[in-house]
Amino acid sequence: MKDSYIDYAMSVIVSRALPDVRDGLKPGNRRILIAMNDLSLTSTKKHVKSAKVCGDTSGNYHPHGEQVIYPTLARMAQGFILRYPLVDGQGNFGSIDGDPPAAMRYTEVRMSKIAEEMMSDIDKKTVDFVPNYDGTRLEPVVLPSKIPNLLINGSSGIAVGMATSIPPHNISEISDAVIYYLKNPTCTTENLMNIVRGPDFPTGGIILGKSGIQEAYRTGKGKIIVRARAEIQEMGERERIIVTEIPYQVNKALMIEGIADLVRDKKVDGISDIRDESDRSGLRVVIELKRETNAQITLNQLFKHSTMQQTFGIIMLALSEGQPRIFSLVALVKAFVDHRRKVVRRRIAFDLEKAEDREHILAGLIVALENIDEVITIIRQAKSSGEAKEGISKRYSLSEKQAAAILDMKLSRLTKLERDEIRTERGNLLSLISELKSILASEQKILEIIQREMEEIKQKYADERRTEITEEEVMFETEDLIPEESIAVIVTHEGYIKRLPVDTYRSQKRGGKGVIGMEIKEQDFVELLFTTTTHNYILFFTNKGRVYWLKGYDIPEASRVSKGKAIINLLRLAEDEKVRAMIPIRQWGDNYFLVFGTKQGLVKKTPLSEYSNVRPGGIIAISLVDGDDLMNVKLTDGTKEVILATRKGKSIRFSEPDVRSMGRNTMGVKGIELEEMDEVVSMATIDEDTTLLTLTEKGYAKRTDVGEYPLQNRGGKGVINTRVTERNGNVVAVKCVREEDGLMIVSSSGKLIRTEAAQISRFGRGTQGVKTMELGEGDTVSTLTRVEKED
Repeated sequence: MKDSYIDYAMSVIVSRALPDVRDGLKPGNRRILIAMNDLSLTSTKKHVKSAKVCGDTSGNYHPHGEQVIYPTLARMAQGFILRYPLVDGQGNFGSIDGDPPAAMRYTEVRMSKIAEEMMSDIDKKTVDFVPNYDGTRLEPVVLPSKIPNLLINGSSGIAVGMATSIPPHNISEISDAVIYYLKNPTCTTENLMNIVRGPDFPTGGIILGKSGIQEAYRTGKGKIIVRARAEIQEMGERERIIVTEIPYQVNKALMIEGIADLVRDKKVDGISDIRDESDRSGLRVVIELKRETNAQITLNQLFKHSTMQQTFGIIMLALSEGQPRIFSLVALVKAFVDHRRKVVRRRIAFDLEKAEDREHILAGLIVALENIDEVITIIRQAKSSGEAKEGISKRYSLSEKQAAAILDMKLSRLTKLERDEIRTERGNLLSLISELKSILASEQKILEIIQREMEEIKQKYADERRTEITEEEVMFETEDLIPEESIAVIVTHEGYIKRLPVDTYRSQKRGGKGVIGMEIKEQDFVELLFTTTTHNYILFFTNKGRVYWLKGYDIPEASRVSKGKAIINLLRLAEDEKVRAMIPIRQWGDNYFLVFGTKQGLVKKTPLSEYSNVRPGGIIAISLVDGDDLMNVKLTDGTKEVILATRKGKSIRFSEPDVRSMGRNTMGVKGIELEEMDEVVSMATIDEDTTLLTLTEKGYAKRTDVGEYPLQNRGGKGVINTRVTERNGNVVAVKCVREEDGLMIVSSSGKLIRTEAAQISRFGRGTQGVKTMELGEGDTVSTLTRVEKED
């Protein structure tokens, strides 16, 4: 079994699946071209039925059946598979949608013009011939191939234990690379990479970056990312994506079907319609988007999840002298040049042999013409042609071939004109023989011939690149696939978190009953609510004085009534550690500060850049004494005024510059002196054109002009903010708001109301405010957040 399997494996490797490095053809492809050459199916002849070519190939060279040969023939005619098709087909040879070719009795073929270059000089003993499978005729081992077919058309195949995947290239670049190598035979792959930019696929597309190309050219193995060419177009109030090129070997119909599956499975949002508008003028797929859909995000999602972006693995494996070998770019060019060197040398030797044979004959004819009377006498006196041939040979010391040519000479050659033509022809042949011998004696002249032929090939077949290569590799970050949108982030007292679009909640009048914001467990209540975007970093500050990081999109999206996900599944929180503040961050810098406030009235200011080192396990944000908790954190520019508000209705207003900047692992300084049984419940920073909104646990709220709060030095006892009575309860939150700001008020039972700051009446410092939310028995207000007006 081992011996049999090895024999089978070697047969597949050598005789079926892998191309020869010299002509870039597998045996099946080569035999098809040979059969077409036998039929003289050049590019100037009429097309013939594919069945005729397949029959001749099967009967004369490739005994594997026409049903195996025809798909190979059809592939050689497909312009979306081969960069430079070797077969000129007439009829249906399949499509980029995966449609099969028509039956071979309906299609017609002939060699393409570039395929003729591969057969050039095959009749001049330029390559070795071996008996075919039944010994009835000879077939070439390899084609002379003036073109570097393996590089310009590539190859793919799976053998036993190995595979090849060589991408196609532009013939102009490859021709220039061959010419450069001929002039600089010691050049390196790096030198050639300055000429050969990269693969050039027949279907176009865009290759992302050059690192994969360079690795493949140096080592023979590499991976490149190929992306479809797509353009975003405006279409009234909506946008659409137009795809005009797709990655190599991608089935367009399956690509469109895959995109439809992604839309159906909700992996890609925002697509309303997909149409294939491709025709004979070119490929065109139209992807229409819904209103307000971010076209670039949708396109990124399609690149990520569909075959609009593919990884193409390069394995430059080919047969060299019957052995499979992986080649670098310079090695492939060298192998082609070595092949052409042998072909040209054998062609020159063949031409020299023919010229010498002809000159030999002409030399005998000239001897005969100079002694024509005596030659005629010898012939007339001879009893047979054999005796005449022998007599002429002995008389003038001529070879048997020369004597035979004299006997075969027509009488018309005896005219003066003919005699002069013979002498002229011999003189030209002598010059040609001398030139051919000098070529054979000079390796440099052979290389010059190869160079001249490559320049001619480039001139005939050069065309523009179809595949674009970007300078940098574009790798998707997660946020490239997620649209940036405003979100509300909600955290409950028991540690559940979720995000949902801000517009989930409809705006209501003051005093409304609200809508259910989320389903929560008994005795749980919403503790924090914040608005941000999906792309912002969010800093999570906990009561223990630590900080954690998440992106907005890392928080799971849930429905309005869902309770969300346990925050311990997202952040590595310690036991009894709860989130107290969330700060959205767009960028880091020393121009911004974080101001911390604790329940015991301490404040601290630290540059934001101190917290830019994102760690999954979090870091210390502020040092706390026993019994103290971090209460709130604000992002500032270092010039704000700060207000601390207590549960019992006291407050203090002081300037932020009064708090010196400190490092991360510090405690801070005293912000307010607290009375017994009191604690800080809110810290607010004062912005221009804002009023101070105070909310109590029984749903009463008021707005007060900031000017009513005197600017004091930090550390004092402060002034009265609101009168705390049994009717309105203790203070829950204090916010600086503008008239146009929206407000979200959440109760401990999970009821939520969205209203506007302008609907909250203005009152002085010592008043109690008006009711903003109807509460059930035992229900209390738990938190308040400001929603800035959207542009």
